[in-house]
Amino acid sequence: MPVTDVIPPPAAALDRASFQLLTDSYARTVGKPLVEDGQDAAWLYSAAPFAVLAHSTAADPVFVYANRTAQRCFEYGWDEFITIPSRLSAEAPNREERQRLLDAVASHGFIDNYRGMRVAKSGLRFWIEGGIVWELTDERGQRRGQAALFTSWTDA
Repeated sequence: MPVTDVIPPPAAALDRASFQLLTDSYARTVGKPLVEDGQDAAWLYSAAPFAVLAHSTAADPVFVYANRTAQRCFEYGWDEFITIPSRLSAEAPNREERQRLLDAVASHGFIDNYRGMRVAKSGLRFWIEGGIVWELTDERGQRRGQAALFTSWTDA
C-alpha cells in the first residue's frame, strides 16, 4: 500500500506510552526536546519534517516505529515497516558499518551528526544525514531499543 497522508495513523503510532518513551529518552539522552511544547504523537507521526524510526531489543531487531517521513524515505507503509528487521534498512555491504554505529550508541548513549547509506524498498539508495541515534530507555533506565532521527536525505 503506498504511503499517503489520507491513511489515518495506526493506533500504535499514536500510543501515548510509545510517544513518551521516544520523547523522554531523547530528552534524557541527547539533552534537548525531540518535539516542541504542544506537539503530540499525531504531529510526530504525520507532520514532523524529519524522519524518526525505532527498533526493538530482539537479537535481530525489528522496527517498532516509523513516522510518515521515514515511511516516504524507505517506501514502506506502517504495516509493512513494523515487520522488517532494521538491518534491512542498509544493503549487505553497509551492514557492518551500521552495526558499528549501533554498538557505539549502546556504549555511549547516542551519536549525533550521523551520515550513512540506506536502501528503500524499491532498491533506491540514499544518504541519511544529520542523524541522531539514541538508546531508548524507560524512566527506570531499562533498555527498550534504539531510535534514530534524521533531518536530511539525498539520493545516492
